[in-house]
Amino acid sequence: MATATIPRTLHDRPLEGIAVRVRGVTKDFGSGGAMTRALRGVDLDVPYGELLMLIGPSGCGKTTLVSIVAGTLQPTVGDVTVLGQVLAAMSNGRKVRFRRDNVGFVFQSYNLLPALTAAENAAVPLLIAGWNRRRAVEAAADVLARLGMADRLASLPSELSGGQQQRVAIARALVHEPRLLVCDEPTSALDAENGRITMELIRQIAVQPGRAVIVVTHDSRVYSFADRIASMEDGRIDAIAAGPHHVDQD
Repeated sequence: MATATIPRTLHDRPLEGIAVRVRGVTKDFGSGGAMTRALRGVDLDVPYGELLMLIGPSGCGKTTLVSIVAGTLQPTVGDVTVLGQVLAAMSNGRKVRFRRDNVGFVFQSYNLLPALTAAENAAVPLLIAGWNRRRAVEAAADVLARLGMADRLASLPSELSGGQQQRVAIARALVHEPRLLVCDEPTSALDAENGRITMELIRQIAVQPGRAVIVVTHDSRVYSFADRIASMEDGRIDAIAAGPHHVDQD
């Protein structure tokens, strides 16, 4: 794993200690009379070592915001800096490599490859990064075992329940030890015990220096794992409250 570098600056404002900085981000879909404004001038900082939860009603812009932070969606207006890198300054190829090396994303849909086993699916980020196949699958199997999936390593997605597929998707996002982990409803298909195990593993990523986690959730059972909780409404962040793990950064 690469050593963390000191973040650069955006508009001459210091970014040291900030993993994600969002400034004035607006996102429109469509045009003319059919245009929908999903985000309305969002500002947000996520420090290194923090697990931030985004909550709010369906359609308020949570998934759009984390997709922009993860670099899979372009903002209409605004600046986004992730791990010291200004996303808009990157070419498409560089952005792909940056995501591959630094960002883990847990999608609402599992996006598993049907012909691959659970361990092979979880190993995909390592295989893309050029790891030896055997070593990559062994590393993926270790993460899956920590998620309670040791007995399903050779199972195909069609042989897994929704909750089990979700855990494979989470293992895939965690296996390359990303510096930024973005999770969209990671516990939505899990029961209380597996949700707790999953969030404990996700939290381990957040508390390490040089890393940060953003979790979109409707699951109030996992609020206890947050450093801060940001509430969204109608494309804006309308409040940010300290969570149970909050430590004052000032």
